[in-house]
Amino acid sequence: MSTLKVQSLSKSFGAVEAVADFSHDFKNGEITTVVGPSGSGKSTALWMIAGLTAPDRGTVILDGQDITAVPPEKRDLGLVFQSYALFPHLSVEQNVEFGLKVRKMAAEDRRRRVDEMLDLVRIGRLRERRINQLSGGEQQRVALARALAIRPKILLMDEPLSALDAKLREELRTELFRLLQDLRITTIYVTHDQIEAMSLGNELIVMNGGRIEQTGRPPEVYKKPANKFVAEFLGSANIFEAQCVEMNGKRKIKLPFTVIDAPAQSVPGSCWVMVRPEGLTVANEGEGHFRAVIESSQFLGNQIRIVLNVNGQRLIVDVHNDLTINGGTSVPVQIRSDQVFMWPR
Repeated sequence: MSTLKVQSLSKSFGAVEAVADFSHDFKNGEITTVVGPSGSGKSTALWMIAGLTAPDRGTVILDGQDITAVPPEKRDLGLVFQSYALFPHLSVEQNVEFGLKVRKMAAEDRRRRVDEMLDLVRIGRLRERRINQLSGGEQQRVALARALAIRPKILLMDEPLSALDAKLREELRTELFRLLQDLRITTIYVTHDQIEAMSLGNELIVMNGGRIEQTGRPPEVYKKPANKFVAEFLGSANIFEAQCVEMNGKRKIKLPFTVIDAPAQSVPGSCWVMVRPEGLTVANEGEGHFRAVIESSQFLGNQIRIVLNVNGQRLIVDVHNDLTINGGTSVPVQIRSDQVFMWPR
């Protein structure tokens, strides 16, 4: 396993600052997912690490060595891109073997390594096929096998599943996670898909406007976002303007439609309050913090997403799919105190 440290990487294209002060220590053997909207700088950051884009400033340190000016082919990195960049005139086997030939590996050693990689990604039966005879999922496996064949110190992946349909993407995501966990290879995985980022990553980097907004373990970032952008970007969120106040010796949060207990370590003053849809429940009659009217509902399989209206404020609530939902009905709503998160406004 190798150590990768990136310090203050920055890049501008004309007047546009694509990446500003990107710094991170990537943990050995872990998958770090980098997620953000289009134009957030996530792919540019990856390309600077790969050596495909020269930074205006900043350094890339691999195993204690500054490789910022080292050509990409000499960085000992594996690369998998959205387009896969496979050679259509070569067979599956020849594509996987290509990097080994460039490194002048002996023929017998190449054969063993290619066999190992094809078995690893489960496409041994396809070894003699041309690329244009493969499905999108099979091409993705070839690209991954080729990247891993050289036994890179770091694996870099730039939205490799984005061209696939939803079902295949989910299947390959699960398989990819298993494979990377087994190999214990340090991986940087760029995606615009929040679900993909949270399910694949041991660690998560959220970017916006060329800057890192937050880093951390996915559950931590999801439950305790650093700011309003992260809260809204990572899944659905109910976000309210509120006041944190002292009432009868206890700290409370005054929402536009109710008062609830404040989380531990809350600070009095104006604040934003976030509650995820799963942090609200439709309560039994006589219980709940407030009442709201059901505006609409959406069946999502194992759950139902309800849109509620309380004094003109819309709320999103996720409930179990066996609950009977009638539009226009007034229902009691409970806020789970352990699901409330706030930050100063």
